Amino acid sequence: GYARASGKVGVAIATSGPGATNTITGLATAYMDSIPLVVITGQVPTPLIGNDAFQEADIIGITRPITKHNYLVKDIKELARIMKQAFYIARTGRPGPVLVDLPKDVQIDTATFEYPEKVELRGYKPTYSGNLRMVKKAVSMILAASQPVIYVGGGVSLTDAHEELKILAERIQAPVTTTLMGMASFPTRHPLSLGMLGMHGTYYANMAVTNSDLLIALGARFDDRVTGKIATFAPKAKIIHVDIDPTSIKKNVRVDLPIVGDLKDVLKKLIRQLEEQADEVSKLVEHVKPWHAEIAEWRDKHPMSYRDSKTVIKPQYVIEKLRELSDDDAIVTTEVGQHQMWTAQFFEFTQPRTFLSSGGLGTMGYGLPSALGAQAAFPKRQVIDISGDGSFQMNSQELATLVQYRLPVKIVILNNNFLGMVRQWQQLFFDKRYSQTCMELPIDFVKLAEAYGATGLRTSKPEEVEEVI
Repeated sequence: GYARASGKVGVAIATSGPGATNTITGLATAYMDSIPLVVITGQVPTPLIGNDAFQEADIIGITRPITKHNYLVKDIKELARIMKQAFYIARTGRPGPVLVDLPKDVQIDTATFEYPEKVELRGYKPTYSGNLRMVKKAVSMILAASQPVIYVGGGVSLTDAHEELKILAERIQAPVTTTLMGMASFPTRHPLSLGMLGMHGTYYANMAVTNSDLLIALGARFDDRVTGKIATFAPKAKIIHVDIDPTSIKKNVRVDLPIVGDLKDVLKKLIRQLEEQADEVSKLVEHVKPWHAEIAEWRDKHPMSYRDSKTVIKPQYVIEKLRELSDDDAIVTTEVGQHQMWTAQFFEFTQPRTFLSSGGLGTMGYGLPSALGAQAAFPKRQVIDISGDGSFQMNSQELATLVQYRLPVKIVILNNNFLGMVRQWQQLFFDKRYSQTCMELPIDFVKLAEAYGATGLRTSKPEEVEEVI
């Protein structure tokens, strides 16, 4: 949460054995979403490694598939160099988590502190500068398009390329759709915004992608929740794919033009090349007007909506009220489930780095601890955790951390006594054979909050929602 809200490297420290293994889900969450972390774990003394010593776990072996890199420090003289490298690897290229495992004898050893001035790693040379020849090809493809769509993933937020994205979209008048990880990187209220695409996306975003003749993918990895059946995804479109990670390009879908590089760099070059062809861009803007009219028709016929109620609190209504009453730069975190998708659909984001959610791994229990990190990064900003009653219980003990450090996080639990998303799948795809998705226990979350020394409020009537918020 700290890393995603601030753009800096997040740090966590855990003890050996179970302390180390308890970091695994967090590491996997960060790895899937490309979040820069350095996680420092304890380890048994070096001579005891491999002997099944008390609280020993091969955390290096366990975390190898879910970290960008990891280190076992065997000599105190190597520690300064390794720490410098760990932070460098975590934040450069495609960001990700790095684990540093510290045996007990190394922890209590001493050495002269010598921090290297810079990091040079022979096998690790990320490509930051986008190839100008490829950029010029991309411009030619853009100018030849009549139904372009910009498809934005988490890479835009990670590179702080929000302004460049907005300039590009407005320059070529291309509608913009985002993934869950790309939320808040383009203002939801902007006339060119299509909202989120994919399984839980808007009708018009999915229709636009399906009918587009050019898809410009920026820092996205064509996740299965976005594409659905690959054979039917964007069947008419030529695809330009920009990403700093070459292994992400062509991994899931065919690509007509790959550009490897930092998004901010590539977008600046695209904008500069388009400026040099102002007359052609003007023709393009005229040429795409029928495309905008077609999208407007889809938007009018199938808007994102819900049936309001005077007797039952609709979760979408709660989220709309939260948006209405919160600050424009409020940071919103979510757990994982229906409430997560309702937030993505109905909470309108205008500022970058204000939506924090577990995308790739779908980690229940993510919202509360990430809200604490975001609030620590920005003590004076509003931070709101939108949660479900199922997800909240995964890490509800973090209320103790929240109260201890006096972090004024607002937690909104949409309580339906179900693991709602899984139940919805059982309803739609498994002939209503419900299994382990009903939580009949009458959990009193107000009392739980008060037990930790926090404030608990409850409402069960629509007319009370605004007052409680």
